Amino acid sequence: MSTALSLPALLSPPRLARAGLRLGAVLAAAAWALPARAQGDAAPTCFLTGGGALEICRGGGEAEGVLFTPRPCEFAGNVQLLRLTGITGAPGPLQAVYQGETPAEARRGGEACAARRATNPLDGGSVRSGRLPEQLATTMPPTRHRLWEMARAVARSETRAETRAEARRERRRGTRGRPEAAAAMPAAEPAAEGIAARNPMVITGRDWAGDEYYYVFLLATAQTEGGNRHVLIQARTFDFERFDIRSKEAASKQAALQETGSREADGALVWTPFLPEDEDKPRGRRRSREAGNPSPSAVIDEAGKPIIGNCPGQGFDTHGLVGSISVVDQLYHYFYTDVLPADCNEPALKRRMGLYLRTSRDLAGDRVWSAPRLVAEPLPAQSLVRIAKAKGMDRWAVSYACNRPANAPGGPVADLCVQYTPDLSVGSLASLTWFAAPVTAMRSPAYLGLRSGGDGSGRFGRSQHFWMTDRYGNLDTPASFPAKAGFLTWLDRLAPGQEGTGASTVFGRPVYWGTWSVRQVGAK
Repeated sequence: MSTALSLPALLSPPRLARAGLRLGAVLAAAAWALPARAQGDAAPTCFLTGGGALEICRGGGEAEGVLFTPRPCEFAGNVQLLRLTGITGAPGPLQAVYQGETPAEARRGGEACAARRATNPLDGGSVRSGRLPEQLATTMPPTRHRLWEMARAVARSETRAETRAEARRERRRGTRGRPEAAAAMPAAEPAAEGIAARNPMVITGRDWAGDEYYYVFLLATAQTEGGNRHVLIQARTFDFERFDIRSKEAASKQAALQETGSREADGALVWTPFLPEDEDKPRGRRRSREAGNPSPSAVIDEAGKPIIGNCPGQGFDTHGLVGSISVVDQLYHYFYTDVLPADCNEPALKRRMGLYLRTSRDLAGDRVWSAPRLVAEPLPAQSLVRIAKAKGMDRWAVSYACNRPANAPGGPVADLCVQYTPDLSVGSLASLTWFAAPVTAMRSPAYLGLRSGGDGSGRFGRSQHFWMTDRYGNLDTPASFPAKAGFLTWLDRLAPGQEGTGASTVFGRPVYWGTWSVRQVGAK
């Protein structure tokens, strides 16, 4: 019996609006860096890192800007910029990949865009991607929906397929006429098993061994006993326009294979193309491909277990498995945070997190990742951590959500922190001082002092950050910033008010970019 966790109705295509290519936020040259604010002229804030050997100084002279201003029905989170080495020609070698909104139904008028809110915790959105040249690295390129879900459409097709299969079985048993089960076609219901396309993490395959694919690891949300849990799923692509989904054969096809005695009817994982419907044809004449799209299955670890979050959550309070992937010495390192099992029964805001590591030698293998290793604990609830090999150094660079200390300019404003380790050992991550006491306040002196987004009220926060990497997931910067140590992106999310009240949204909220600098202590 296979241990793969099949998630019916994941990433199935809806009817899309005739989207076309958007220009995103193609900004004027003046927007490459934000105008200096009053606080921008202050002396830079410096702190030691890397075991005391490095110093990060970030002041008003550090570059920031607006990457993307989405329409009210759109959002962009977890924006990863990726350098595709060896790619030549227009539109350029940089690839943007991010989590966006679920595609909407087509509307007359094309550009009509009513404001949206996230109301369903199982709505996972979509993966969007687009390519851009070096000189436009600080703007969002034109992108399109690449992977998404539509639970109701696939639920209907699966129900009909099961009914037809039952009808065939009844006929083989000698029943005359159409059985009652086949006469009724139940209305489609939302799929209970899960919805995909959250938090994409992109990495090259074993290009040193001839693998030409890039792999995208995503999060689905599965309904399990006690609540929702995040589940890791997998896709691959050559060109970031066409994707394959790793899945099991559909149940109806498996049944047919078993009846014919096919050797393929063992539930083995396969790569299946994700085929959106033909958007360029007039509505009513498009060729729908819903029935042909796969249902992603959970990624399996070396123990044969699906990679699933430690603890169930209710509503939007589902966390775990969000992180980043970095290749060092041909070994893939998947760092992520998850709720500590001992805190599963605690309220969501009191669930402490742990930093975990899984490794792999081959992302195309049947059992992709190793068993989890706990690297550091405890981290505050809902912590987001990204880890990659530092640019030009044999060290880990770590970025994570944090707050400035209470005595910092502006008080404990939400910010992003960056630290470096002394070396590339995993143990060096555990030795970092992530936060000052009390840890639950998320305050750290290692903050960057970002000027864009966020405010002192806490209603606007810097969240869902990512950064620019090379194809191995390690830090890189645009050609226009060769001396910088890194290039970050983050979303200016409107958070709920005190006690969780008040409207909150990610739709229509701007995405910013910023750089930081690091130097050897004593270097001039």
